Amino acid sequence: QVQLVESGGGLVQTGGSLRLSCVVSGVTFSTTTVGWFRQAPGKERLYVGHITWIGSRTYYTDSVKGRFTISRDNAKNTVYLQMNSLKPEDTGVYYCAASPRGSSSYENWGQGTQVTVSS
Repeated sequence: QVQLVESGGGLVQTGGSLRLSCVVSGVTFSTTTVGWFRQAPGKERLYVGHITWIGSRTYYTDSVKGRFTISRDNAKNTVYLQMNSLKPEDTGVYYCAASPRGSSSYENWGQGTQVTVSS
C-alpha cells in the first residue's frame, strides 16, 4: 500500500520560509517521481513542481521559480519542498503525489499540509 505523508506546514509571515517534507512508503522510492501541488480555498488544485527519479531533475511552475526548491533524499524516502520569500498567494493546502516508474500520472496522494502566509 502506497502512502505519502506531508509535514512542515504552518503559519508564516510574508517573506518567510517553510520546508515541507513528504515521506513515501510502499513503493520503490528511488524510481518514483514525486510532485508537489497546492490548493487555495475555493480553488482547484494546481501544480507546483516535481522532481524526477532519473537524475533528480526538478521542474517548477513559473510563479514559484527562484523561490521554491524541491530535493529528495533516497535514503530517507523523502522529498522536500523548500519555500522561501513566501507570499500570501502561496497560501493553501500542499499535497505531494507519487508517479512510479512506468506510470504516466500521479497515482497516489498524501493528505496535505496547510500553509498560511499572512500579509
